[in-house]
Amino acid sequence: MSRRTCWICKKCREKSKRPPSNLTLEEVLQWAQSFEKLMATKHGPVFYAAYLKMEHSEENIKFWMACETYKKIASRRSRISMAKKLYKIYIQPQSSREINIDSSTRETIVKNIQEPTQTCFEEAQKTVYMHMERDSYPRFLKSEMYQKFLKTIQSNNNS
Repeated sequence: MSRRTCWICKKCREKSKRPPSNLTLEEVLQWAQSFEKLMATKHGPVFYAAYLKMEHSEENIKFWMACETYKKIASRRSRISMAKKLYKIYIQPQSSREINIDSSTRETIVKNIQEPTQTCFEEAQKTVYMHMERDSYPRFLKSEMYQKFLKTIQSNNNS
């Protein structure tokens, strides 16, 4: 299995520390306005995921993003396959990336994936979103990673 390095990690090691040319100061400043705005930008979720990986809690963002993809699946066969995969990775007790949801939500998902709809993970996705918004997002904004990146992009914008 090849190890890919994300653009954030690559940029942090490069001397120029230049972010992607299509990443604007305005976008990076939006990340601090609200969690919703962070998640709605092009690069925000990627940068936030890198932060969560450093915090060893990347399962939340990965689950949330997987649910976004899942909701767009039109084929019944593909939806069933993906629902089982999401359950096995994120919902099943003791799974490698188990997310923190209550037992009633977990039980509802177990029932729903027998005939999965586009919304069968919705409650769990909302719960995970709330955890990220209330818990790790405030830490992200105060993190050295975000603060350094913000200063870098501000100085690149001024030059």
